[in-house]
Amino acid sequence: MKKILSIVLTAAMLCTTALALSACGGSSSSSSDTSSQASSADTKTVASIDDLKGASIGVQLGTTGDIYASDYEKDGSKIERYSKGADAVLALTQGKIDCVIIDNEPAKAFVAANKGLKILDEPFAEEDYAICIAKDNNDLTEKFNKTLSELKEDGTVESITKNFIGDDTKGKSPYETPQGTEYPNGELHMATNAAFEPYEYKEGNEIVGIDAMMAKAICDKLGYKLVIDDMEFDSIITAVQSGKADFGMAGMTVTDERKQAINFTDSYTTAKQVIIVKE
Repeated sequence: MKKILSIVLTAAMLCTTALALSACGGSSSSSSDTSSQASSADTKTVASIDDLKGASIGVQLGTTGDIYASDYEKDGSKIERYSKGADAVLALTQGKIDCVIIDNEPAKAFVAANKGLKILDEPFAEEDYAICIAKDNNDLTEKFNKTLSELKEDGTVESITKNFIGDDTKGKSPYETPQGTEYPNGELHMATNAAFEPYEYKEGNEIVGIDAMMAKAICDKLGYKLVIDDMEFDSIITAVQSGKADFGMAGMTVTDERKQAINFTDSYTTAKQVIIVKE
């Protein structure tokens, strides 16, 4: 009887240990199997926008993906918010969430870098990107709009975009500061989140991308030296409002909610939100 009781207790202890390891992400084979089964049971297949109801959706905190996905919370969807888009994608690869809603161009980069992921053919939403400037700085907004118009007309905006998207990528048509450019007006600080390829990302210690290059072209024409300040995406508008930065540029979508807090320039590109899922 004692022997039987001992065997039962030992089995119970092993069971408890396996469950504990599974809850903590333990690496033993039994805990891994348990975790895999639990993950599989909780997973919802997202094959279209209609499948988002009740799904676990990953987004980058403060982005339009976050704003749009929030509408699904009332339908039983769970929104997991991450400070970086890359963290949301990592969670998807680990089976912690069912999908990620994010901008199309960064989505392409994430899918290319992570085997087993794909972008659904159906776009989630279309949006306009613009530069955000403090509401009390109408003078700078007007200057930016005028300069943006000139850069569109002379083909600079198109050339910069093609340098990062499409057949002319990998530096075939970079913007270069015109010879003799001077900066008599001092500095302009741009707030961005350099984790949003191809709009802004890091190459070594340098922040590059469509927005960085576009901002450089604007500042060159206006006689300002560009300084780029990297920060969390959801801190950008606050930085501009407080005067810590002069403008924000980070694949920033124009929304009615954001217009209440900040001014926007004219749009410089149209983009779309897409859904990343496992293949």
